[in-house]
Amino acid sequence: MSLRTTKDGRIALLAYTALDRLRAGAGSVPWALLSIAQLQKVHDVSPYDVIYLDVRIPEEHRGTFG
Repeated sequence: MSLRTTKDGRIALLAYTALDRLRAGAGSVPWALLSIAQLQKVHDVSPYDVIYLDVRIPEEHRGTFG
């Protein structure tokens, strides 16, 4: 799960519909499988305005994980 701020100031949750799409869009990053109910719990703790699916994050904006 990754929360990002859009150019217009909204908070976006980046989510991926399959592991291959995650790897292609975000690189080698930690991941978790969440149900719809769990997404609501995430929203309760860290509110977001929109969910973007399968977004390709440019290399320079990807996090680094060891």
